[in-house]
Amino acid sequence: MSFFKKLKENISNKTEAVTKQFRDGLEKTRKGLVEKVSDLMVRRKKIDEEFYEELEEILIGADVGVNTVMTLIDELRVEVKKQKIENALELQPILSQKLMDLLRGEDDISLNMNENGITVILFVGVNGVGKTTTIGKMAHRFKQQGKKVLLAAGDTFRAGAIEQLEVWGQRAGVDVIKQQSGSDPAAVMYDAVQAAKQRQVDILICDTAGRLQSKSNLMEELNKIYRVIQREVPGAPHEVLMVLDATTGQNALSQAKLFGEKSGVTGLVLTKLDGTAKGGIVVAIRQELNIPVKFVGLGEKMEDLQPFDSQQFVHALFAGLIQDEEDENENEESTLEA
Repeated sequence: MSFFKKLKENISNKTEAVTKQFRDGLEKTRKGLVEKVSDLMVRRKKIDEEFYEELEEILIGADVGVNTVMTLIDELRVEVKKQKIENALELQPILSQKLMDLLRGEDDISLNMNENGITVILFVGVNGVGKTTTIGKMAHRFKQQGKKVLLAAGDTFRAGAIEQLEVWGQRAGVDVIKQQSGSDPAAVMYDAVQAAKQRQVDILICDTAGRLQSKSNLMEELNKIYRVIQREVPGAPHEVLMVLDATTGQNALSQAKLFGEKSGVTGLVLTKLDGTAKGGIVVAIRQELNIPVKFVGLGEKMEDLQPFDSQQFVHALFAGLIQDEEDENENEESTLEA
């Protein structure tokens, strides 16, 4: 059985709606990465140094990451020699499999939930990455699951941040605990935890300020927030999710490295994946950071925040090739029947 057929069968138990969201959301990356690779393999056919160099350029251009690309090319060279591959087209399923292997990890991508009380999820990340939007979408997601959700407006620094969170709270149908702009974020968190206890909330989602990751006062502020939450809810926060903008590519990776080291990040949310041709950044992040990508943003709608799934990701990228292979198999069967 071919790699693509196995891949399709592996995700056959997932809903077509989710598959379509991944496929639509990764259209730009598919055109920027997979179609260029396919064109290279059809155009060159022969596997030589020039072929490897061009493949390297395409992968780096899709933000897969220089170190990861070098390793990938070395592994492809080994496979070519071992399997005595001469036609470049035979490399397509091998490359697909290796990309999926790179995306897989031992990490559990599911959210760590508190079974004995309030689950506290803290969101961190610089301004402009879609943090507030992601919080609103996640609140909606939990609400759809029948959970009682509360939001905490801990970004008291940025003008309009509290109002923006309130708008998303209204859309999702959840309340927002807030204070005046410029208030102490830790005090907001204290109020939010008390409100969550009184209202018997299942999940408390906390927004935080998104100033530059190099600012020491921001880290001190985060540490103060941690202390307040941990004192009021032992074991919290249960998740610290860092939001990154996929359209910024390698800059997102740099942010994750700097911010992740200092703020105890447990998972990443990659937004605006539908808006970039450089979705290879998912591979680079997975390889260079010991932090799992837990969610991806694949569009503007509430439902477009989806749990990350390596099989869905690769299936969506190579959707055209899977269809081509199915058509080819059908043609072969028709010929045999004739």
